[in-house]
Amino acid sequence: MPVSAVASPEITRLPLIYRGKVRDLYAVDDRHLLMVASDRLSAFDVILPTALPGKGAVLTAVANFWFDRTRHIVPNHLQLAEKTLEQVLPDPVERARVAGRAVVARRLKGLPVEAIVRGYLIGSGWKDYQQTGTVCGIRLPTGLRLGERLPEPIFTPSTKAALGTHDENVSFAQIAAAIGETLAEQVRNISLQLYREAAEYALERGIIIADTKFEFGLDEDRLLVLMDEALTPDSSRFWPVDGYQPGVNPPSFDKQFVRDYLETLDWNKQPPGPELPPEIVQKTLAKYREALERLTSR
Repeated sequence: MPVSAVASPEITRLPLIYRGKVRDLYAVDDRHLLMVASDRLSAFDVILPTALPGKGAVLTAVANFWFDRTRHIVPNHLQLAEKTLEQVLPDPVERARVAGRAVVARRLKGLPVEAIVRGYLIGSGWKDYQQTGTVCGIRLPTGLRLGERLPEPIFTPSTKAALGTHDENVSFAQIAAAIGETLAEQVRNISLQLYREAAEYALERGIIIADTKFEFGLDEDRLLVLMDEALTPDSSRFWPVDGYQPGVNPPSFDKQFVRDYLETLDWNKQPPGPELPPEIVQKTLAKYREALERLTSR
């Protein structure tokens, strides 16, 4: 039986407090949220009208895998939760609507920063490098090619933009001014450690993590906590090792495949986004699922 796309799973027991590009947040109590990953897909900060059936469950499985694997580096919002999904959604019918795509998470005060780590020169980093020889103010060696591995991973933060607007690359100094130098250094150091450990693990399974994005929050004791998602095909660029070659745009296991398709269209990257044809939907889902299988052996 084909899987139906769930653009916005409906939960009636709990109040909806935020609908993001992909995830919906419901209030549980003053310490917990219910986070539901939909099948929505965003590209260039625009939510596309075509949902990908089963995508939310794949993202949830990948993120949960990484949250569990990296909990020794930094606590995460699942680890600190004190309630189960069964306690939050006692009605089995309602719980079944979000099966595999919902988690109970600890409420946190989110930091206004996208903690981006780049191990390879691609995307907006490549564009910045071509123009200035730097990425977010970090000077890089001359002569690097598209997709080339950097001498060391770099921390290149961006602002966390409101829904429907674009994130903006900023320097570390700007982030330090916004959240304080000590906290900014902690975010940078932990982000780099998360990336290095994850990239090494993934490489053994045939996947290059070219770059990734983390989000952090603070609990009531100002403990830094990893939140939202971690190292998923939506927040990272995953490349197959056997298809990697510096100087060319590598194939991917992530939504870069959709971005590349959209670049062929006459679309100004403003809402509304174009519908995706069935073959693009199926190929994208296959890439997401292969990433899950390689990383988790599921």
